[in-house]
Amino acid sequence: MSAAKRDGRDGREPREGGEGRRAPRRVGGVRSASVGTGPDGEVAGRPKKAGGARRTRQKARLTKKTGDVRSKPETGAGSASGPVKGSGIRYLRGLGHHLDPVVQIGKEGITDALIAATNEALRAHELIKVKVGSESPIDRKDAGPELAEKTGATLAQVLGRTLLLYKRHPSKPKIALPR
Repeated sequence: MSAAKRDGRDGREPREGGEGRRAPRRVGGVRSASVGTGPDGEVAGRPKKAGGARRTRQKARLTKKTGDVRSKPETGAGSASGPVKGSGIRYLRGLGHHLDPVVQIGKEGITDALIAATNEALRAHELIKVKVGSESPIDRKDAGPELAEKTGATLAQVLGRTLLLYKRHPSKPKIALPR
């Protein structure tokens, strides 16, 4: 049974005080709608923070705890265009969002055949996703930098068990990174 029916109202008229569903705050038995607030509705004694400051601190904390690679991307030794900057990494992550994994690291780990397959896929696509299998002997956080180093690619993202690798085509680049 709803509160409106229990009080004998049909639910359309507001409760006493005309405040709609919510009753005014009571302090010491006296009704007051603005106790502890300034003229602009702000809580007294607390300066208003810029929107999102708390979320940014929490996000930074989470990144430190998980050891995510997003903040400092690894660059391979053979990268033709030099290290990819932060804006380029963000752009690559956006492009790689809809991609499906092309290469999978299986139970044998990173082998010569896997490196050859990754190099071939990077030459064809420039940006690929690599899936680290659950039975893989190498940890997902170690697999990304190691595979990037051995292929000369840039590790753009580690998300779960999926790696995002980028290597610029030596003669005909498909992806133009922002400056």
